[in-house]
Amino acid sequence: MFDPSAARARLDRLWKLSAQFGVERGTNRIFLDEMVSDRLQLLSGMQVLRDELQFAPSPAGEDVEACHADLTMPSVVTTLAFTNCGDRIHQGEVDRYVQVVATRFATISEIGVLKPEAFRPTGGGTDDGATLAHVTWAHVLDEPLRKRVYDGNAQSYVMCGFDLKAHIGRLDHDSAVLFGTTQESPWREPRAACGAIVGTLKGYDAKNDVHRRIRSDLGESNFGFLTTETVRTSEGIDITSTVAAAIVAVQGMLDTARALKHEMDERGVAHLTASLTVNRSAIPDTMIYLARATVFGGELTWQGFGVDARKYAGEMVSHKADRRLHLAYDGHKARGFAIEKERYDVRQSVLPGDIFV
Repeated sequence: MFDPSAARARLDRLWKLSAQFGVERGTNRIFLDEMVSDRLQLLSGMQVLRDELQFAPSPAGEDVEACHADLTMPSVVTTLAFTNCGDRIHQGEVDRYVQVVATRFATISEIGVLKPEAFRPTGGGTDDGATLAHVTWAHVLDEPLRKRVYDGNAQSYVMCGFDLKAHIGRLDHDSAVLFGTTQESPWREPRAACGAIVGTLKGYDAKNDVHRRIRSDLGESNFGFLTTETVRTSEGIDITSTVAAAIVAVQGMLDTARALKHEMDERGVAHLTASLTVNRSAIPDTMIYLARATVFGGELTWQGFGVDARKYAGEMVSHKADRRLHLAYDGHKARGFAIEKERYDVRQSVLPGDIFV
């Protein structure tokens, strides 16, 4: 019989932490102050299981089998999934994300290699939130291991981390700031980034699968608005493509979270984030943290930016020698976003078969 008290106490602690949404910041600040700090609350005081050697069966003669974990201890099995547009322009930031975030939560192979679920949909967001939810949860534990973990301690559970990340370009030219455009290097000509999102808004092609998917993520109301109207900051800077990219990431997070309600059993805990990488050529890339969510025990909880393009606004704020974009949503800036909840029926401890095998 599952005892949810350990998981519930840690989730309560997570939701007591503040979060800063919509502010363009350095990547490490967002990785550490938002993603890692939240997620570590779910592991504190528990035995963390993510190394394949910890899942070895009881010793039976081979030395490596002596590495198995003591499953009678209250334990958390962790795994990690992330999305990133496959555009080569920001792959350095993917490496940094892996170093700072994935090294702490992804499964580790028997030879010490990280094994996150990595999805690279053009345009960021996610190809399909239900698919991302299914494969991540279905791959965490095989049936015999699930039984060993669940029978080992009544408080043990499984934590899946999901980071939905889109991107947008930024080009600073003299006193002008252009969003949706950047340079891969100081010697390259400016180009669109994310090209898929900019292309969908400026030249929608119904025969293009990616354009259709991004339009679906945006929704018809947002698509109509963003292709006929311009969203500008208080200084008049066009951030239409930035708003579109943000909605793609947030919608991907919500789609994945809602799919997890039907995938995870009663011992499943999910923590999800949505963010936007800002590709810059003059300085290292920055990021904008958009939203966070958890799924556990019949409750989907989320906080941050929503998916209504008409509610987005922005301004440029001085930061040392730079100017940073600060987005607002429905009048909310940075902090003070309401925590919202959605109830659902919890599935019992039955792991679905992996239909992709």
